[in-house]
Amino acid sequence: MATTESRPAAAPPTPDAGAVPAHADAPARRVPPQTRGMLALAATVVIWAAFALSARALSASSLLPADAALLRFGVPVVVLAPALWRRRRSIAAVPPATAAKIICGAGVPFFLAAMYGGSLTSAAFVGSLIPGMVPLFVSALMVAGGRGAPRGTQAAGLALIAAGVLALVWRYVVPVDADVLAGAGVLLLASGLWALYTVGLKEVRLDPVGSIGLLCVPSFAVMALLVLTGVLPSGLASAKGADIALFAVVQGLGVGLCAGLLYAFAIRRLGAERSSVFGSLSPVAVVLLAVPLLHESPTPSVLVGVPVITAGVVLANRRRAAGAGAPAGAAATGAPADAPVPATADTAAPAATAASVDRKVP
Repeated sequence: MATTESRPAAAPPTPDAGAVPAHADAPARRVPPQTRGMLALAATVVIWAAFALSARALSASSLLPADAALLRFGVPVVVLAPALWRRRRSIAAVPPATAAKIICGAGVPFFLAAMYGGSLTSAAFVGSLIPGMVPLFVSALMVAGGRGAPRGTQAAGLALIAAGVLALVWRYVVPVDADVLAGAGVLLLASGLWALYTVGLKEVRLDPVGSIGLLCVPSFAVMALLVLTGVLPSGLASAKGADIALFAVVQGLGVGLCAGLLYAFAIRRLGAERSSVFGSLSPVAVVLLAVPLLHESPTPSVLVGVPVITAGVVLANRRRAAGAGAPAGAAATGAPADAPVPATADTAAPAATAASVDRKVP
């Protein structure tokens, strides 16, 4: 009788751990973290520049400053309402003195000063004076609070900033141009307020969304009260839909929401020092964008003053690479402000940073 030899069933081949599956012709392409950080930072700088451009463009729109402020602070509140409600206890727990610095420094007083100063000057002035002077004002606040005077590279940067500001305004001193000088003075006031905001950010421990809520909720409430009581006029009901949409996107979504979150993301990927130095290019971006968008022609004083201010901000921000990292919540802001450079909610505005407080400022 013929016998058949039983053979064990062949085990299925085990895939090599290092082998690429046959169906994957090419490995999945992922954007490197540093590239994503640079993209977020580039978007933030554009938004900060848009703040300066919108400050200048407001006078030519159908909106009044109060209308722009309502959109600036109201849109983030509406969009983030559920998230802000969940953070209501942590926001309410912020000490009143710290909250006052943030709300006054980047809220209604700052916004109205920036808008009014922009209406009297140019986008280049808004984009340079507000963020550019922040390191100087913050250093003054730190010295007044008992911290040592800036030295070395930081002191050289602050001196360059002062020289750049003088170069920017000198041509309006002789002969005197009262409107431009008044506008420059108001912008310096806005920069001082933003420095106060920057110092407040050093004292708060909120994530970016919580910081946005701390700034925008009371600011929107104050603006609504001023408009409803007739203290500030509003033309929102009769304004053009295109103007409302533009300022809602640029100021509300862009400056109020996206700039803070994108800047926080960039700092996590690139580090605070690298982000702040790149963010210092915002004044240059403002000058370049103002030419095609607002038909502004850079004057010789702008061509000299803006690069000198930018170089000064870069030097002032190169202080303490290791200690510059701020908590994520502080790194988000805004804006003008930056950043400026705000590290939290808004930043919105400016693009320079205040290196002296170890925290980035829009």
